[in-house]
Amino acid sequence: MAKLKTKRSAAKRFKLTGSGKISRNRNYKSHILTKKSRKRKRNLRKKVLVSKADLKNVRDMLLA
Repeated sequence: MAKLKTKRSAAKRFKLTGSGKISRNRNYKSHILTKKSRKRKRNLRKKVLVSKADLKNVRDMLLA
């Protein structure tokens, strides 16, 4: 049986942490930034963990 390939689109968007959790970037940081507060834009830079509901799908894409 052939090796399973990683979904490259997922590999560019998600990163495995040292403890095995999956982190991602936040949404809403690409355009229409003038109406967003400085604090809100600063917090959008931070990484966040993938939610429990999406974890299985993301893990399958990365580790397949």
